Amino acid sequence: MQCGLSPIVGFRFSLHPMTNDFISVIKGALQETDTSNVWMHTDDVSTVIRGKQVHVFNVAKALTLHAAKTGVHVALSGTFSAGCPGDTAGDVFLDKGDDLANMDTTKQYVSSQFALYPMNNPNYMDVIYREVARAKERGVFNESMHYASGIHGDIHDVFAFYEETFTHARSEEHKHLVMTVSMSINSPSHGGL
Repeated sequence: MQCGLSPIVGFRFSLHPMTNDFISVIKGALQETDTSNVWMHTDDVSTVIRGKQVHVFNVAKALTLHAAKTGVHVALSGTFSAGCPGDTAGDVFLDKGDDLANMDTTKQYVSSQFALYPMNNPNYMDVIYREVARAKERGVFNESMHYASGIHGDIHDVFAFYEETFTHARSEEHKHLVMTVSMSINSPSHGGL
């Protein structure tokens, strides 16, 4: 992360397994993921995880991967945020080191879309175009679309791109950044990709 930027990053998301047994998929993913490096709260609509960027992205990927490993079609919708004025809850987790708690390397295809919102940045379109170019360089760009950009590939490559983009889309002058992400995993419409 760039020096001087608020170290607190948050991710609020909802996980939607397409099965009648959705509760066990969600609870199983939560139980299998080491969340000791983040502050976490789950309610009846969504879960929020907060802490250092490296751990928030690590936990987000691990939760998604554990749900996907059940083999059921899973959809995830969430919002990453950093630099929100007054964002302090979860400070206790900022003293964590950078060693990752979740290291599962299972391959998993993900089709996703993201939208980037560099808050208060008058050159926001330049930031967005730059990050779309980064996706193309990383080989995870899928397609342009209204209100989002398509990103796909192995879950590890996709999350690595999202974390890299989240780092580079912020600046000392424009610290507040929001990024929305939607994912579809194990969908029959993926055609065995």
